[in-house]
Amino acid sequence: MSTFQIENQRAVIDIRERVLKGEHPRREIINFVKSAPVGTIFEIHLPHRGEPLIATFQSLGMNAIVNEIEPGHFRLMAIKLNEV
Repeated sequence: MSTFQIENQRAVIDIRERVLKGEHPRREIINFVKSAPVGTIFEIHLPHRGEPLIATFQSLGMNAIVNEIEPGHFRLMAIKLNEV
């Protein structure tokens, strides 16, 4: 289990290698998001768009923006605005 950290209200989580190894840390990320304080900015690095993770963020009332940094490297950004 990874330890995710928040620094200056920002959590940068790079799960590209884990996902490429076949791991699915979605539940771990969601538990971290739920425990994080309101106002936390999440920056999650993925090897693909991460549609299931985007849908989960949206179901928690968070907007998620995804940018392709380079082929095989996507960045999902979201801000926790309310307790979930």
